[in-house]
Amino acid sequence: MKFDHFIKSSRQLRKFPLGGLHDQFKLAPDFRLGYDSEKIKANKPKKAAVLILFYPNETNDAKFLLTKRASYRGTHSAQISFPGGKIEEYDDSLCQTALRETYEEVGVKKNKINILRQITDVYIPPSNYLVTPFMAYSKKKLKFNINKEVDTLIEVSVKDLLDDKNIKNIEIKTTYMDNTYVPCFQLNDYVVWGATAMMLSEIKELIKKAQL
Repeated sequence: MKFDHFIKSSRQLRKFPLGGLHDQFKLAPDFRLGYDSEKIKANKPKKAAVLILFYPNETNDAKFLLTKRASYRGTHSAQISFPGGKIEEYDDSLCQTALRETYEEVGVKKNKINILRQITDVYIPPSNYLVTPFMAYSKKKLKFNINKEVDTLIEVSVKDLLDDKNIKNIEIKTTYMDNTYVPCFQLNDYVVWGATAMMLSEIKELIKKAQL
């Protein structure tokens, strides 16, 4: 998909109703399906926000950014995610959190970013975070400057996201889960699963609607 076409669809991307949990659960691990809104609320989750940033590359193809986290002693070590993090007391809003964290992690200033819309929150049971995702875009090719929290930048084609052939079912083992098969996207040879895949699933269906 060319970026110009993506931008032309931005009005539709803003106005179409979200698929919510219905679309997210297409790529949700089985253990995530057991958490309804009341159970999540009872856990008093911490709040965080992420940015799904779309932009053109040098040939005007529509891309979006993922990151591979640096390895550390923690729940989400070396996993694939969007730029983002927990809300701080000095953040005016969750959107501000997403913009601040994006600048801190990958060096993109907020004046280069246009917010498209907020999408459905995603609960992450292992770390007890409720994450609010924001879709956004930059009109120009971006230069990135990563910090120590980020190991690798992953620039993914929107065309690859929309290709059903990139949906797989792969066996995963983590610090909190034994070998278990989970649905995932396989993008740029990276396995994208869990909360990040759930967000991408909702975005994928939204983009497909906007192209109708």
